[in-house]
Amino acid sequence: MKKYMQLALDEAELAFREGEVPVGAVITKDDKVIARAHNLREQSGDPTAHAEVLALREAARKLGGWRLSGTQLYVTIEPCPMCAGAMVLARIDALIYGAGDLKWGAVESIFNIPNHPRLNHRIDIAGGVSATECQAVMQQFFARRRSGVIS
Repeated sequence: MKKYMQLALDEAELAFREGEVPVGAVITKDDKVIARAHNLREQSGDPTAHAEVLALREAARKLGGWRLSGTQLYVTIEPCPMCAGAMVLARIDALIYGAGDLKWGAVESIFNIPNHPRLNHRIDIAGGVSATECQAVMQQFFARRRSGVIS
């Protein structure tokens, strides 16, 4: 688990250097990385260009279809409602995330979209993996933004 979360953290660091909110995601299948991405909303001007959505798109291209059964998604921050919904629709098996998100978290903090009883797919959840490191990247980014170093 930790090695894939480290890869997601590497993606978050790329986002940080590019002036994007530092969230990184990695998707695995059969213990192999099949997709990795980081936030690109600012660069692309696309409100859906979250790390998770971009990784899901790449995984679907590589696997040749939208059903991503048998996959695990590692992400540095608890997914938002859009990303949590996309994961359910993609039918991923497991979500492993780093730090919780008390503002936007749609997995455990505010909502529980991946395991909502009215939806037809359930996702295994493991939160708090490398949470300290994941949270630190976010805190550094927003501290720099508040100080005017990052616009």
